[in-house]
Amino acid sequence: MEKPEKKARTTREYIEEQVATLAKSPECGTTHYNLAVGLIKQQKWDEAVEELMAAVNECPTLGEAYVALGGISLHKGDLDSCINFNQRAVAVRPKFAQPYGNLGFAYVQMGDPETAIDFLEKAVSINPEFIQAHTTLASAYFMQGRLDESIAAAKKALEIEPTFAVAHNNLALAYCEKGAYKQAVEHCDKALAHGFDVEPKFLKDLEPYRRSG
Repeated sequence: MEKPEKKARTTREYIEEQVATLAKSPECGTTHYNLAVGLIKQQKWDEAVEELMAAVNECPTLGEAYVALGGISLHKGDLDSCINFNQRAVAVRPKFAQPYGNLGFAYVQMGDPETAIDFLEKAVSINPEFIQAHTTLASAYFMQGRLDESIAAAKKALEIEPTFAVAHNNLALAYCEKGAYKQAVEHCDKALAHGFDVEPKFLKDLEPYRRSG
């Protein structure tokens, strides 16, 4: 007789488990962090921040908690706080790739590709499989007009995950800038196919090459 499959826990059940654990061990930073993860899934941002702050108060070296605080700040559009929290993560976990990648993304959003590249190159040196960092690096190189390096970074991301739509969009932009319109159209189509909302103006700019190709 086959054993019945174990039912996956709902987010609410997961949160209830963490609350019960905290009732017994309120000084456990990891449990505060785990509870915050559940609250983030429910988009209870303020409650999650409270738990994450409790987590780092109890466990100051919990870099993941600082990264999560940075992620909530980014969600709220507060890039300065995002940078601050990820810098604190780097300070306590200097070999943790995620905060370097997040810092790079934040500086790209702020229009500072030079600073972004320093952090992103560090991120991919620590974790060569960090697909988001490779993709953001492609964007930062593109902002500096370093098209060949942008293409190489985007291709590296696609080696890791061939359907990663943002990387296809990055390639389309870089190839278009180089005048390689056939490749630009090809990767634009792949970006669209994998769910990326390509900039309408860019689609319009490529339309003549789509018809001629």
